[in-house]
Amino acid sequence: MKLTDKRVLVTGGAGLVGSHLAAHLAEDNDVLVADDLSKGTRDQVPDTVEFEKADMCDPEDVASVITEDTDIVFHFAAYTDTNFDDDRKLFEENGAMTYNVLERMEEVGCDKLAFTSSSTVYGEAPMPTPEDFAPLEPISIYGSSKLADEAIISTYAHSYGVQAWVYRFANIVGPNQRGNVVPDFIEKLLENPDELTILGNGLQEKSYLHVEECIDAMCHVVEHAEKDYNVYNLGTRTTTSVNTIADIVADEMGLDPEYEYTGGDRGWTGDVPKMRLSIEKLSALGWEPSQSSDEAVREATRQLLTELRAEYE
Repeated sequence: MKLTDKRVLVTGGAGLVGSHLAAHLAEDNDVLVADDLSKGTRDQVPDTVEFEKADMCDPEDVASVITEDTDIVFHFAAYTDTNFDDDRKLFEENGAMTYNVLERMEEVGCDKLAFTSSSTVYGEAPMPTPEDFAPLEPISIYGSSKLADEAIISTYAHSYGVQAWVYRFANIVGPNQRGNVVPDFIEKLLENPDELTILGNGLQEKSYLHVEECIDAMCHVVEHAEKDYNVYNLGTRTTTSVNTIADIVADEMGLDPEYEYTGGDRGWTGDVPKMRLSIEKLSALGWEPSQSSDEAVREATRQLLTELRAEYE
């Protein structure tokens, strides 16, 4: 599907990935962002797109933003915290949002859906993990919710005429991000430049992809993957440890803090301590990342430092 001259809806478009995608797509398309602003912020939505405050758990709100002229829905709205404090709410409402979107798409005849899933659907799998790895055994409620979403999307793709693109993300980093490891370390060191508390043992090791590269990969997949149901890992061929992220952040801030660890091999219940996705399928489709995980983290650190220092001044 060519992403040109289309009416595009981005749910959850006030968040990190959604807002960057909306800005990118607005260059050649008519873009509407729908977000309830429970986590994202209105000022992250680019001025070049329409915005409507809408809750994807509310069928009436969904009906107001998915209309007969909608060509494709990029469905990003979700609870995204892997350690969210209300497991049942996360699971049930993530599923409700996705089902509401699909039902409304069927009602109005919109048959294109791009969906942000997660590497957490794999659980603790051998690395690098390909898309056809089985069985999928997530160890967090967040991962379980994303796997359930994938299942209903697969059903609509195979039985109800929807063409779907599902992205299993590595860790995405970039400007305007909050509540993740890079901004968390920056904020801690702005508060206390001499000491940094690190969850777990610091040896957790995962792939990191800069948000701009993520956007480019997502659009490439939509424009080149032609099956009814298309599942692609998005990430890099490299990994970065939590200790290395701490080193990069400290280096960019010109600091040499003492590290303190909370202990254990993972940061929280349901945390997958080591993750590296296979991107051979994505590469065969003609897309390769230009940055390593370390480079993505360093670029994001520089961008976030500018933002967060301004907030702390």
